[in-house]
Amino acid sequence: MTQVNGFGDKVGFIWSIADLLRGDVKAHEYGQFILPFVVLRRLDCVLEPTKADVIARAKSLEGKVSNVDPILERVSGAPFYNVSPLTFTDLLNDDKNVRANLTSYLAGFSSGAADVLEKYKFAERIATLDKAGLLYQVVAKFADIDLHPNVVPNHAMGYIFEELLRRFSEMANETAGEHFTPREVVSLMVNILFIEDEKALSGVAPVRTMFDPACGTGGLLSSGQDYLAELNPDAHLEVYGQELNPETWAICRSDMLIKGEKPENIVLGNSLSADGHPDDKFDYMLANPPFGVDWKKYAEPIVSEAENEGFDGRFGAGLPRSSDGSLLFLQHMLSKMKPVADDPSTPDIIEGGSRLAIVFSGSPLFSGAAGSGESNIRKWIIENDWLEAVVALPDQLFYNTSISTYFWVLTNRKRPERRGKVLLLDARHEFEKMRKSLGQKRKYLSDDAIAEITRLYMDAADAGVDDPRVKVLDNEAFGFQRVTVEQPLRRRWIVSPEAVAAVGETKAWAKWGHHQTPAEVYAAFVGREYATEKEMLLDLGNNNMGGGVPIAVAKELAKAAAVADPDAPIITDRKGNPLPDLDLRDAENVPLPSGFLDMDGDERAKALVEAAEEHLKAEVHPYAPEAWIDHAKSKIGYEIPFTRQFYVYTPPRPVAELDAEIAEREARIRELLGGLT
Repeated sequence: MTQVNGFGDKVGFIWSIADLLRGDVKAHEYGQFILPFVVLRRLDCVLEPTKADVIARAKSLEGKVSNVDPILERVSGAPFYNVSPLTFTDLLNDDKNVRANLTSYLAGFSSGAADVLEKYKFAERIATLDKAGLLYQVVAKFADIDLHPNVVPNHAMGYIFEELLRRFSEMANETAGEHFTPREVVSLMVNILFIEDEKALSGVAPVRTMFDPACGTGGLLSSGQDYLAELNPDAHLEVYGQELNPETWAICRSDMLIKGEKPENIVLGNSLSADGHPDDKFDYMLANPPFGVDWKKYAEPIVSEAENEGFDGRFGAGLPRSSDGSLLFLQHMLSKMKPVADDPSTPDIIEGGSRLAIVFSGSPLFSGAAGSGESNIRKWIIENDWLEAVVALPDQLFYNTSISTYFWVLTNRKRPERRGKVLLLDARHEFEKMRKSLGQKRKYLSDDAIAEITRLYMDAADAGVDDPRVKVLDNEAFGFQRVTVEQPLRRRWIVSPEAVAAVGETKAWAKWGHHQTPAEVYAAFVGREYATEKEMLLDLGNNNMGGGVPIAVAKELAKAAAVADPDAPIITDRKGNPLPDLDLRDAENVPLPSGFLDMDGDERAKALVEAAEEHLKAEVHPYAPEAWIDHAKSKIGYEIPFTRQFYVYTPPRPVAELDAEIAEREARIRELLGGLT
């Protein structure tokens, strides 16, 4: 067996095996062939000391026990086992039958390990390598590297696997972003998620749980484990996840197998339509769900849960538009928060509760008008005081998109100084340019940038910070009242040729089926004007020349003849109330009154009306003195106008300066043209 020592050497050796695939496998597919072999070799090394005992025990149980898994797992000392008499190195003893022997060896694995290898499409990979005449060479190379746990501990094996995954993901940069979150983004999110709990996590052997509902290859979960291990080597973070894509699920689950974690904690399936952890609550949650993914095709169970279970289910706050399910993931995570249980003996440590961070595009900040699903979800979150912060990241930071991204931090155990407030942190300019782009990733966060953003985050709560990159706003600053502003209807009725012609296009005229044209029927009325619709209909009825024109046709003419006239009398209903002019109807956003979230129901209703009327008087009446607000149509909405908060006005350059620059460039153009002639 080749002596390959050290983390870098082992990674380099495994990476070099991919050179065997050159020419027979596309470069961006190397990882699909190499990673399952890494998993297989590790599993073989882990099982080697107990292999003989497992085989003997399996034979003794034949025909006696229906479920042998728990027994054989205890014998193997791992959450998996293999009952094949072959080992990985035995495969080299028969180069002509290596494919058949490898297939037989794989069939000996317990269901948990077998599922992982199956989702890698390992059988297809083996067939491809065998057809290319490379299978024996690849097996021989992997047999040369020692991955026994006494040589490569679980945590070191995890680092090796994740480094290989990172390299292969970067090689396949056109699709890497689908399942790979940049490491520096993960580091920043984990920093901010854990940093407020450092005192509690530094205690004696704390045990915590972390969940990712769209875990991909498990990068966020692994980074959480690394952070906690560095903070407190005695601490343990048990991770849970769910992933829709079978291959990335296999990578994540095999990472758990490799590191000695519980692989059953990683569930295959759609988190939104089929919750894989329905009864679990977690201390920490991290997620980078897909942006702008349509959830219409699996909407039925989601809509059913929202309608039938309400707030007893996951989606009681509302459903976003079907073109983007980002806020569904957030509601799913919030449903898994632990209740808070403060301990009076430790006032500076909040026990229980949960903290979570989730990556979003800009859309969830503001999409959806007041009363929409998106707005109602934001309302539910902010009014429950769960939103702690929104951090804006630089664009071109992810592999598969160049758009601006944000991550939200939410918790049900805010520190006292953060309660009732939301931190907005603008880190859009805290980046370094990459020497070489990877897909659409052209920027990265340096260690210094991560430290600076983390410092700003903490300073904003501890003692406040006077920095243009930071805003701390009250919760109610994100709410508004969407009011409907009406203006009175003013009309005159003028029988024009155009109005008469329009009658001929109506259903009422077609139903009447008169042999004459509208112009012939109403020729005598063209040019007449009326002050009210009633006056016009009365005139039409008294002077229909015996033609018996139906009232429905007459009303169509009255509708077509109505002309807006600001000097005409106001049209009222039977009670004398002015009717609204639908063409002049407008809607405006009125900020929530101060202290709104601390009021009870009756106080809120009164304060909303007063705030709306004050807005009407100050902002509308100077331009439309007869306008009024229809309070029955008012709605409460919430949005997070991040860019507006950080907008800085830049005055235009002086005209003289622009004229001088234009003149200079014109002179330069003339000079160049002169040179050509």
